[in-house]
Amino acid sequence: MKNIIVITGGAGFVGSNLINFFLKKNKYKVISIDDYSSGSKKNHILSKKVIYFNAHTKDISKVLNPYKNKINSIFHFGEFARIYQSFLQMNKCIQSNTIGTNAVFDFCLKNKIKLIYSATSASLGNRGKDKNLSPYAFTKSKNLEFLENLKKWFNFKYEVIYFYNVYGPNQISKGSMATVIGIFEDNYIRQKPLPIVRPGTQSRRFTHIDDTIMICYNAWKKNRCKHYSISNRKSYTIKQVAALFKTKIKYLPPRKGERFASALSSMSLNNRVHKSYGKINLKDYINLFIKKYDKS
Repeated sequence: MKNIIVITGGAGFVGSNLINFFLKKNKYKVISIDDYSSGSKKNHILSKKVIYFNAHTKDISKVLNPYKNKINSIFHFGEFARIYQSFLQMNKCIQSNTIGTNAVFDFCLKNKIKLIYSATSASLGNRGKDKNLSPYAFTKSKNLEFLENLKKWFNFKYEVIYFYNVYGPNQISKGSMATVIGIFEDNYIRQKPLPIVRPGTQSRRFTHIDDTIMICYNAWKKNRCKHYSISNRKSYTIKQVAALFKTKIKYLPPRKGERFASALSSMSLNNRVHKSYGKINLKDYINLFIKKYDKS
């Protein structure tokens, strides 16, 4: 019986929430592969149904060979996932998003395992021009092209899910891989000004982790070999988000690779993106966060 779900990046933000979701389904066992470059053991879930491997995705075949006949699907969420940092750590980005991801694709192809791949609007926004905006966007766009060719050449089965600025429990709040909402929450707690990269008018469709996980699950369950996106109907500028916290702000210099909007405006892919919108509103989430913190 193929009852094992593999999640790369299982100790990270999205991966740990996905593991928690699948454990509630009772039927499945989960294997996490994470190199802990941004994931944390704090996100581990104590359960006999989860195995955590500290390994790079380039070694996925070595790690998973003993389990390959029992693997139902692989959710590949364990990639280098920051735009600006990909300029500073380009080799690390390529090791993860090109070498590691190719190893994941190859393992799935050879063992006929279904793949669910996390894509990003960063690689396909602005009528496709953003795909060369950063090393991160470049690697992600090339992976999508490769997947399309694998489907054409070998009838490779996969689902692609586009994430939009995900926030919520287990998000990274400190360090170079921290999310915007994570940084703002952390600075609010420490009574520090909220940092805004100039000009601050960059707009984002912030999407709650619960909405994101549900689309991941639905795409996996439907098994239609399609592209899906999960975002929020309402977009916020970074300045508008900071204003919701009703505290002091400080401006940081502009950064390379910064996008001014997060939208799949036009795509060069053959597959149409099936769009979904989250139910959880960022403003309500922040108001609840402030209320809980101020009471504590």
